[in-house]
Amino acid sequence: MKAADDNMRLIAANRKAFHDFFVEDKLEAGIALVGTEVKSAREGRVNLRDSYAEVREGEVYLVGAHISPYEQGNLANHEPLRPRKLLLHVREIARLQQKINERGYTLVPTRMYFRGSRVKIEIALAHGKKQYDKRADLATRDAQRDVERALRHRDDDR
Repeated sequence: MKAADDNMRLIAANRKAFHDFFVEDKLEAGIALVGTEVKSAREGRVNLRDSYAEVREGEVYLVGAHISPYEQGNLANHEPLRPRKLLLHVREIARLQQKINERGYTLVPTRMYFRGSRVKIEIALAHGKKQYDKRADLATRDAQRDVERALRHRDDDR
């Protein structure tokens, strides 16, 4: 890891994204949150499963990410599933919009983390896997696990 990653603390990861999509390109974005969302994120009460990002009117929004309401929050607590604006440069948004339109990609969040005191989200440009691709990945992983297990047992026998 880079030296800049020393001040990074993971909040949530979307492991299902790597199962359901071929991840092509990753991009770090800021995310516009309200105070109770940040406090809830500090407690790790974030779920990125089944969430995605979309471009609307030149801006990117995170849709479907669940940030649980802050327990000590008052009546002004946040809505758990509200769309949240992602903070990207205009040229980055234009490049993403072009790839989404011409090649059928989608934007999938892969992880959310603190970089210093700021909440950042890593979004990936990805396209969906078919069922047979998922099965092939599982078979490859199982075969690799069996090979490692056999090598480990072989070393134990010596």
